[in-house]
Amino acid sequence: MLNFEFFLNALVAGILLGGFYAAISIGLSLSFGLLDVVNIAHPAFILFGSYVAFYVNSHFGVDPVLVGLVFALPFYFLGVAVYRIYYNVFEKTGAESLRGLVFFFGLFFLIEVVLIISFGVDYRLVQAFYIGKSTSIGPIGIAYRLFVPFLVGGILSYILYLFLSKTFFGRAVMAVAQDSLAVQLMGVNPIRIKTVAFGIGIATAAVAGSLLIIIGPVEPTIGREYIGRVFAVTVLGGLGSMSGTLLAALVLGVAESFTSSFFGPSWALAVSFGILLICLAVRPSGLFGR
Repeated sequence: MLNFEFFLNALVAGILLGGFYAAISIGLSLSFGLLDVVNIAHPAFILFGSYVAFYVNSHFGVDPVLVGLVFALPFYFLGVAVYRIYYNVFEKTGAESLRGLVFFFGLFFLIEVVLIISFGVDYRLVQAFYIGKSTSIGPIGIAYRLFVPFLVGGILSYILYLFLSKTFFGRAVMAVAQDSLAVQLMGVNPIRIKTVAFGIGIATAAVAGSLLIIIGPVEPTIGREYIGRVFAVTVLGGLGSMSGTLLAALVLGVAESFTSSFFGPSWALAVSFGILLICLAVRPSGLFGR
C-alpha cells in the first residue's frame, strides 16, 4: 500500500531536483536551442565549475555558490574563446554539422582528462553551513543541499528569461535564432551576438557546477551522466524556451525522484534517456515548444 507521506516527500524532492536540472540545462538551451550549436561538452564545463568550487572552497573556505557566481565571468570569456574557435574552424566553413560535433566531443573528454590529471579520480566535496542540514514542514522533509540548488536554479532561469525577453540584446539573440540574415540586413552582427550568447551559456555552467557539488560529491567522469539529462530537459522544454526549460526540468526531476523512490536509483538515469526518446518520437519541438 502506498504511503502518502512517502509520496509527498518523493514529490517535493523531485521538484527541488528539478530546480537544479533547470540550472544545468539553461546554458545548453541557450546554445543549442537558440544558436543551433550542439555543445555536447556543456556537462564537462559544469563539472569544471564543480572543481573550481571545490578548490576555492577547500583552500579559502568560500561558499560554493558564491564561487560559482564570481567565476561566471571567467567562464564567460572561456565560452567566448571556445565559440570563436568553433566559428572560425567549423561554422564559417560550413563543417559544423559533423566535425563541429566531434570538436565538442573532443573538448568534453579533454576537460575530463585534465580534471583526472589535476585532481585524481577520488570523489570531492565542499563544505558549507547548510550542507547536511534539513528542515520539516509537517511530514515533508526538505534537505538544504537540494533546496539551495533549487532556489539558485530558479532565480538563474528567471534572470535569463528576463534577459532574453526584456532587453535589447536578449531580443537580438532571439532574432538571430529566427532569421540571422534579416538581422544582418538590419546592421547587427549576428556572429557577435552568438559569441556573447554562447559565452553567457558557458557562464551559467560555473554556477551550475557549484550547485552540482553541493548536491553530492563529484568525480571527473560524472559529467557523462548528465549528457542525457541536459538534452532531455532542453528538447522536452522546447528548444530555446527558458520557461519551457524550467517546466521540463521540474517534470524530469519529479519523474526521476519517483523512479528512484519506487524502483531504485539505478533506474533514474534511464528515465532521462527514455523521456528524450519519447519526446523526439512524439513531439520533436518539445512539450512547451511552438
